[in-house]
Amino acid sequence: MRNMLQFYIDGKWVDPVQDNPLEVINPATGEPCGRISMGTAEDVDKAVAAAQRAAAGFALSSRQDRIDLLQSILEIFARRHDEIATAIMEEMGAPWKLAKYAQAASGPEHIAATLEVLKTYAFFEDHGSTRLQKEAIGPCALITPWNWPINQVAVKVAPALAAGCTMVLKPSEIAPFDAMIFAEILDEAGVPAGVFNLVNGYGPEVGTALSSHPDITMVSFTGSTRAGVDVARNAAVGVKRVAQELGGKSANILLDDADFDQAVSAGANVCFNNSGQSCNAPTRMLVPQDRMQQAAEIAAATAEATVVGDPQDKSTAIGPVVSQLQWDKIQRLIQQGIDEGARLVAGGPGRPAGLDKGYYVRPTVFADVRNDMTIAREEIFGPVLSIIPYTDEDDAVRIANDTPYGLSGYVTSADPQRARAVAARLRTGMVHINGASLDSLAPFGGYKHSGNGREWGVYGLEEYLEVKTVYGYNAG
Repeated sequence: MRNMLQFYIDGKWVDPVQDNPLEVINPATGEPCGRISMGTAEDVDKAVAAAQRAAAGFALSSRQDRIDLLQSILEIFARRHDEIATAIMEEMGAPWKLAKYAQAASGPEHIAATLEVLKTYAFFEDHGSTRLQKEAIGPCALITPWNWPINQVAVKVAPALAAGCTMVLKPSEIAPFDAMIFAEILDEAGVPAGVFNLVNGYGPEVGTALSSHPDITMVSFTGSTRAGVDVARNAAVGVKRVAQELGGKSANILLDDADFDQAVSAGANVCFNNSGQSCNAPTRMLVPQDRMQQAAEIAAATAEATVVGDPQDKSTAIGPVVSQLQWDKIQRLIQQGIDEGARLVAGGPGRPAGLDKGYYVRPTVFADVRNDMTIAREEIFGPVLSIIPYTDEDDAVRIANDTPYGLSGYVTSADPQRARAVAARLRTGMVHINGASLDSLAPFGGYKHSGNGREWGVYGLEEYLEVKTVYGYNAG
């Protein structure tokens, strides 16, 4: 049992203003794996005051100071990598291989990418006698989710530090321990007092207090679209910058010349990865109408071969979903898919055989799905794949774009030029052609209800910078 009941404020671990502990649940067992404290607006006030006091000084720190700081964080993170992976496995149920080699590994990957950007980034540029200066925006509120916890902490904290910003982090109360270990890493690395602060709490209390706080100048939020709307509304009163990475319902278009044995299986596996709890998961698979049965059979076989079980078991491919609340929602939506007439070809309601406790979900595949069905419209956030037929390329693009979301898209074709042409027509912030991987130096973010702004690489750094124009700077 982990007991991490303090907050990190102004360079110290401090007790919360009010004693309000919360049990953190291990989703593999449904039992507590530790406790944290839940903060209040008063705790937020203390943290924001610390960030405000430190803001002017840290904004003037040198590029080399920030480079040295990020390098130190990377070195200490390497020593504690497995500890963070273990925390992620316990708090959100990621299987050990995923927790160690993807979840925990994403933290240093993004810190290292930010470090490379920082080394050469042009914080000023001259246009004749005018200079453009890019400066730290000021104290930031960082609100992160539970599904890729250290990933989302790193892609906010690292560029904020690189830009010279101070910050208050509110990690998800569902998966908080990895972020608290990260706070220990920052403390050991020598982050100046007040530059980084951490307060745990619920979104409606601590998140609202942060996003509406008059001394916060920028809010970076990752989570549901519903919560993102609330954050933006709270921030609007203070005319704050708001960067949001929200929900998704990404389409995976398999063109008729694709290798279906490989592409369908790969697409299903990516959908099921992390128990389906990724905002950019390819949850809608679009296939030619006359290939529906072939795709359904391949996807069903992939689902049935997916090993669901204890995250500590090395043979486990996917663990539980994160909470009873999420499990109940997924079960409701699976049943709704059945009730609305989608053809269930694998999985279905209930837990997998032999797993009578924990929040485990059967990898589920629906065929003959219409794009107006609930399972094709709502973000399920579980290992549930919907296979949708299309008549031709125009129809495939129309269906793919017929969604309120626009985070990611996927196109597979034997003809790269044909895949590029389809990718160009998708209204999404990202597109993967023929299974291409993510790039930590390229921008990550979406269109429409999937958010605004971008994270990762240069674009991630610039979210934390203001641009000042100085006329006559080079007038002699």
